[in-house]
Amino acid sequence: MAFRDQFPVLDRLAYLNAGTDGPIPRAAIETARAELDAQGAEGRLYAHFARRFELADQLRAGYARLMNAAPEDVAITSGTSAGLGAVLAGLDIGPGDEIVTSDAEHPGLIGPLLAARERGATVKAVPFAELANAVTASTTLVAASHVSWITGELAPAELAEVPVPVILDGAQGAGAVPVDVKALGCVAYAAAGQKWLCGADGTGMLYLDPEFGERVKTIFPTYFSFEDTGLGLEGRFKASASRFDLPLPREAVALSAGALEVLEAEGLDAILTRAADLTDVFAAKLAEAGYTVAPRARTTLVSFEVEDPEAKREQLLERGVAVRNLPGTPYLRASVGAWNDESDLDCLLEAL
Repeated sequence: MAFRDQFPVLDRLAYLNAGTDGPIPRAAIETARAELDAQGAEGRLYAHFARRFELADQLRAGYARLMNAAPEDVAITSGTSAGLGAVLAGLDIGPGDEIVTSDAEHPGLIGPLLAARERGATVKAVPFAELANAVTASTTLVAASHVSWITGELAPAELAEVPVPVILDGAQGAGAVPVDVKALGCVAYAAAGQKWLCGADGTGMLYLDPEFGERVKTIFPTYFSFEDTGLGLEGRFKASASRFDLPLPREAVALSAGALEVLEAEGLDAILTRAADLTDVFAAKLAEAGYTVAPRARTTLVSFEVEDPEAKREQLLERGVAVRNLPGTPYLRASVGAWNDESDLDCLLEAL
């Protein structure tokens, strides 16, 4: 079966919305259904909980491969926002601390930054391209996107060299562009399972550098946070990143693990290259058609200006094209994956 044919939604839509939610592969749907069927037939007893841990470790290993990280440095979370929130809330940040961020961040990072500001920290927002240059002797850390959710620009490579910790929002990075947390020089990388990795809503990952992780308190521990749940008040939280694991539904974790298997079977490197090449074609053809395309890098997002983006989004959907409008901007955003092809571009241009 061709890679594109593994995604049922492509039978009826030019689906260009993976930056919000990726298309789900048939095999992942079948995997999740099997886990639900098993729960219905067998009940949710000890074996059910053992299966949840097994699936979580399977997904953790997959996410670790994706980020070029060790599995023990990866937590299974409910998404990008949960990971960012856990890290920023767990740090001793307050008066006298300065966080550098960009002026075009997603609410998933803005929320934790606002909470840090309420604790007395200063949050300095600068243009995305100026993130590294904005670091001064007063800066405590940088928290920003790896890939801009608005334009598809990449964070400055110079961030890997700044003398303060860097926390990256990888919502538009993981599964869309190469991710190597060591090369990026970040101490934390939070990302989503449902976007470019085509998994379930409410799944995600958090990479945490072990040394930096010692500074991050476990603010909202769960059953999954403990070394040994039988020790009561004598118990201790895990030292590894898995202390930030969240107790996700068995079928959701299975769906995300199944989707990742489909992507890895195709070859992640091939997927990233094919998607980036196709997005470059989309951007060029949109510009040739007279649309103003936002500045971007070699990523999988292309944003372009239209009048009344929200209304245009609905008009396009009626014509079989799924894109997203970006609130507060003049942009529609097309999220291009390796499952797309130029027929989707043709559909978009015709519908416009």
